[in-house]
Amino acid sequence: MKITDIVINRINRFKTGYVFTYDDFDIPVNKTEALKKTLSRLVASGKIVRLSKGQFYKPEITEFGVLRPPEYQVVKDLLEANNKIVGYLTGVSAFNKLGLTTQLSNTIQIGTNIDRKPKKRGKYNIRFIRQKNTIYKDNIYLLQILDSIRFIKRIPDSDVTSSYIRVRTLIKDLSENEKGMIAKLALKYNPGTRALTGSILDQVTESKITDKLLGSLNPVSVFSYNIKEETSLDKEKWRITLELFAIKGCSN
Repeated sequence: MKITDIVINRINRFKTGYVFTYDDFDIPVNKTEALKKTLSRLVASGKIVRLSKGQFYKPEITEFGVLRPPEYQVVKDLLEANNKIVGYLTGVSAFNKLGLTTQLSNTIQIGTNIDRKPKKRGKYNIRFIRQKNTIYKDNIYLLQILDSIRFIKRIPDSDVTSSYIRVRTLIKDLSENEKGMIAKLALKYNPGTRALTGSILDQVTESKITDKLLGSLNPVSVFSYNIKEETSLDKEKWRITLELFAIKGCSN
């Protein structure tokens, strides 16, 4: 069978939006150049799209044009290595899936345990956010919620009060075990995130799981978030105040 036929048959089996590389084809090493030329012809014909050097995807074409691939596909090689999770999607793409914003972005943020330099991949800017907690498959959702609290002032197309109420609903829907886990994970976040997380947990659980969060805060710090009074958080206990009147402390 010709290389062209092998490549086309393989691509036809890919789902739309799937990002693939040369390694996805069982082609002998001495046929690598033929593979590259075939893929280049398919890019020129519009059957596939080149994401970046050596990376391609099978596009989904709608009446509105070519849809971009899912963020996970764009960076999946940066999220997992040797069958081990080394990162997770956060930032706008995660906040969108959590129902905190309707916006999308060409910047993809990845939570990771090590410092990494920003990357460029096609039209996407990839930035890495340092995560102090060990990343597991089972805690990624909780880390994404905590990240949304950490960056609550930066969530596009949303105000702090609306985001706070939405996050409170997400945490309320967690199991009691997951609420305990999020309280422990929050301890490795910045003081403002610990204060907001504790204030939410106090409202959605009867368990005494916020003592360590409260004890971890500097007793003289004040955390400034413009959250409207209609919410039922205990501002005095968690020392959360309107930004207009904040004197010290920080939310970041």
